[in-house]
This record gives sequence, structure tokens and C-alpha cells, in this order.
Amino acid sequence: MISKKLSRSCSTVGAVTLSALLLPLSAAHAAAPTPRVTASTADAFGRVADAVFTDRTAALLDGAPTARTALKATTAGIRVSDTLAHTEKTAVSSLHGTRSRLAALGEAYSAADTSVAVNRTRVTGQRATAWVTETTTLTYRKIRGDEPATTGFRAHHVLTFGARADGTWKLTGERSTDKGPRQVNEPVAMTPRRTTMAAVDAPRAATTYPAPANVKKLTGTPYDYAAMARYAETYWKNYNPAYRSFNAVGGDCTNYLSQSLKAGGWTPVTSSDEEYGTWNYGTSTQTDTWVGVNEWSWFTQTAQRSTPLANVYQMDIGDVMQMDFDKDGSKDHSMITSYRSSGGVPYLTYHDTDTYRRSVSSLIASYPNSAFYAYRT
Repeated sequence: MISKKLSRSCSTVGAVTLSALLLPLSAAHAAAPTPRVTASTADAFGRVADAVFTDRTAALLDGAPTARTALKATTAGIRVSDTLAHTEKTAVSSLHGTRSRLAALGEAYSAADTSVAVNRTRVTGQRATAWVTETTTLTYRKIRGDEPATTGFRAHHVLTFGARADGTWKLTGERSTDKGPRQVNEPVAMTPRRTTMAAVDAPRAATTYPAPANVKKLTGTPYDYAAMARYAETYWKNYNPAYRSFNAVGGDCTNYLSQSLKAGGWTPVTSSDEEYGTWNYGTSTQTDTWVGVNEWSWFTQTAQRSTPLANVYQMDIGDVMQMDFDKDGSKDHSMITSYRSSGGVPYLTYHDTDTYRRSVSSLIASYPNSAFYAYRT
């Protein structure tokens, strides 16, 4: 486990020279026809990953410098390919844009803590692959004074390394393997918009702050919204073993949302004349509406379990937000509100990427070209 703390006074990680750690390809490199990854090599892979993700997170901190500084290491190091160096430079510039959009929405981070664990490695010829888990916690700067203490996420990445002739490794690639919204320290991907499809079941919600009042009654209702939030915050990264996980088959976000709603009093529906009128989970199967993003929306509209909100900032505890990342008319992700500040900012907890109390403002800043949907439950 590699851990690194950041604050306003920290120096950000390196301008992609990433000079860290001289790594022998094997204990007896000259005699070995194929490089090996030893325990020390795997540790070095983790340290390089930590440097990359820490550097990205540093770009989000309040008062972070506009340029990167070189990573100082005690030994010579793993180099970075020219292509990846350019990509990382662009990534940090993109994250400065995210930080600016956050500031315009009244949110900033004063400190961060990133740790990286190497889960496994594999060598194929002259190439090594490392699967790593990043865990990052960001501290909210008190601007309105009602922000929660922190937000956090756990993300999964694959790193690729190439063997160099001098007996060292070179970092050549990095990609995220999570299916949900990009984590706040992942750069904005400006992809071309696709043609919008037919109208969707619920209207898009506005993203302007502040929003017109839309008070929600939290007590004396059929549902226990506090229980929904407690469930979500209990199982955001340590999954409830009573339920199957769907991370490997499309994502777990709506499965986790459905669990949270059920914990707060939503009753399963096992029969209906409507195409998307049922919602339930069983020992060996479950309805599409339990696990599917769009199917969940269709069910809640059919069964009148939810009503659309005009603005995402109107969400309260137990309310749901969905996102259409590329505005193609098909929703891609579900999440539940587990905290709301007195100043009117909802904070969302979700799976894929497993995330705790991320503000609506953060998602808007990270996805300036996406569509947002808000549901009162």
C-alpha cells in the first residue's frame, strides 16, 4: 500500500519525467531471456501509479499551481513514454478546468490523500501489465460552511509497461476499468456528441445553483430516507454480501441504488400488466428494472414511485440522480443522495466508481457536456 497526502502547500507530482525507482527486469537480467516482475518491481509500479494519480488530484486542490513540478526520487527511475507524457500533461490541464468549474459552483478542496494497491501483474514478452486500485479522499474546503468533511472514491486502473534495453521499465499506458462516472481526478474527455435519440421518459434537470425551493418531507412518510442514506454510506465500498455484484456485467450502480431504496421501505413488485411494472430481486435472478439504469427510470415512472425534479440542486436525502454521459438519449448511470448541506447542495454516493458523498457540483464540473436527471423518491 502506497499513501501520499496533499495539501495546499504540497508540491505536485512530476511533469511526467516521473523519475522514480531503478528497476531490474530480473535478478539476473543478462541471463534471462524474458523480464520478470519481482515484488520490488510491483511495488515500484504502484509507486509510479501513485505519482500519476496524486498528480492529477493535486490539480484539483484549492491554490494548486498551474504547472506540474518534477517528481523527486531517491533513485533513478521508470520513465514515461513521450505519448503518455503528453497525455498526462493534457490531463492535468483538463483538471485545472474542472477545478475552475467547481470554484464557480462554490466548491473547492483543501487537501487530499491518495493510496494505490497493486492487485496483480502479468508479463507477456517485453510488456508488463499491472492492475491497481486507487483510493482517494478529498477534504472539502469550508466555503458555505455546511459541506461534509470529505468525499472519497475507489477506482480501478490498468497500467502497461514496456521493457527497455537498459534493464528498466517504461510506463506506456493507463486506463480506467470502472464503468460509472469518471472520478473527479479523471480528466474530462471531450468526445463528439452523437445524434440525440427519441425523447426519454423523464425531462432533463437544470444544473443552475441555487435552485428554486422544493421542500421534501423526510419524516412521517411511507419511506425512511435516513435508512436509505445509511445503507448507501455503509456499503459504498464494502459491498453487502447478501446481494450479487454486477460490476463485471455492465455495472453495479442501479443494483446498489435499488438495495438502498429497499432498505428505506420500497416494496418489491412481482407482477404487473405493464412492461416495466415489476421491480424485485431474488435468490437467482432479478428484474431488469432492479439493475438497469433506463429500466429503473421506466419502472419508477410507471409505478409513480418517483417524480422528476426541475433542478438537480432540489434533490434531498434518498432522491436519485441519473446521468446521460454523451446526451444520446439513453441514461448511463444512477446514484443516490446520501447527504444535503444546509446551503442546498446534494451529495451523492454510488457504485461504479465506488464513491462516497460526491457533490452534484463536482459531477457537473466533470461532465459539462452531459445530461442530468433528478428524481424525487
